[in-house]
Amino acid sequence: MAELIEISGASYAPSGVPVLDDITFSSSARRIGIVGRNGSGKTSFARLLAGLIAADRGSVRVASADVARDRKAALGAVGILFQNPDHQIIFPTVQEEIAFGLLQMGQSKFDAAKGVAGILTRFGKTHWAGAAIYRLSQGQRQLVCLMSVLAMQPKVIVLDEPFAGLDIPTAAHLTRVLAGVDATLVQITHDPASLQGYDRVLWLEAGRVAQDGVAADVLAEFSQAMQQLGEDDDLSDLAR
Repeated sequence: MAELIEISGASYAPSGVPVLDDITFSSSARRIGIVGRNGSGKTSFARLLAGLIAADRGSVRVASADVARDRKAALGAVGILFQNPDHQIIFPTVQEEIAFGLLQMGQSKFDAAKGVAGILTRFGKTHWAGAAIYRLSQGQRQLVCLMSVLAMQPKVIVLDEPFAGLDIPTAAHLTRVLAGVDATLVQITHDPASLQGYDRVLWLEAGRVAQDGVAADVLAEFSQAMQQLGEDDDLSDLAR
């Protein structure tokens, strides 16, 4: 039986610069973490998994959909929540933003409107329907992005540093919301603490898989390695 996520020998080298190299990963776990230092390829991995970029070699499938080449199927298979909601939002009002993905999936305007109403009701935000996005706080805009993704009912949701820039109460609220999401979550982060309770963790280093396995084991190894780097003179070397 095929796994929910299947990545086989995926490499990505824009303009010939290697960013991801021979990534192979498959899983049907409910909560998956991706860790690594800045520049390790985490964000590119997120975009590859969501089908926003295509691998130069290898394949990426989610729920059997080739996410880079079958974009309509990908919309129902995987959604992504960016670190900065302003990089995701393209419409001026909440209802327009949420409706966009549903329309892209081929729904009629009537069905899309029902979907918008349903997700707003679910979150107790029906009064947000006609609200101007620019008037919302960053945390509120992040919630709009999450509602937009959830409205499409994807089987996998990729979270690219979702708590960056949020204050503590807003981050805590978003954590509670995500804990109740009935979909596989793949969280990209440099913070091991945010992955406590996760099932599996993939550690990326310089665009390659450094370790992959049970979350507790990989996080312990990753944390120890990062602590060691912090104790060394890691800032002396020029970044590649």
